[in-house]
Amino acid sequence: MFAEKIIGFLKGLEFKGSLPEGISIMNPYRGNPEIIPVISHFYNKFYNNNNSRYLILGINPGRFGAGVTGIPFTDSKRLSEKCGLEIPDLHTYETSSVFVYEMIDAFGGVEKFYNKFFISAVCPLGFTTLSNKGKSINYNYYDSKYLTEAVKDFIIESLSSQLAFGFERDTCFCLGTGKNHKFLVQLNNELKLFDRIVPLEHPRYIMQYKTKQKDFYIQKYIEEFQKL
Repeated sequence: MFAEKIIGFLKGLEFKGSLPEGISIMNPYRGNPEIIPVISHFYNKFYNNNNSRYLILGINPGRFGAGVTGIPFTDSKRLSEKCGLEIPDLHTYETSSVFVYEMIDAFGGVEKFYNKFFISAVCPLGFTTLSNKGKSINYNYYDSKYLTEAVKDFIIESLSSQLAFGFERDTCFCLGTGKNHKFLVQLNNELKLFDRIVPLEHPRYIMQYKTKQKDFYIQKYIEEFQKL
């Protein structure tokens, strides 16, 4: 079953390399003992079969989404309201999660969507650094060439492990039309992971800069998904 494979993969996620100075890694699967039961319930609820699915790859987990809940683009509010699951004493809000679950609703709901797609990330663990004011902020794997080089082998190993679950390889969807897409295309040229990679504007970009066109982008996502 997909659920068993996904849960086993997430439980085993660990970055053992060295990170550039000032960069810290987020690993909710090891940092919070309440996460494993929640992700186990989530994936057993929506992935307890071997139906054919397509990969959707984001960048890397953020501090208010997968970086704390363990489920991509899912803050605690969407986890509760849309998926029926709770993480005690955790209350997070992520604008990307708002967009993703509105799109999922437009697609037909969580059961229909997760029965056809699996959302992951190019790098399945996230990163943080400190701002000039000493505040913890998100940091993407491509934000410095040193970090990209440090985690490239981890990214390749993680993608290879997930593809072994049996996902469709004719099409992969990439969230992010800029640096994330560029990196994934270069990696795909090296490793021949997918026949084609379809870039879609990242939910965070849409919610930050294109909020008034949100419905347009939701429809764009759905039209691309319906081409499969």
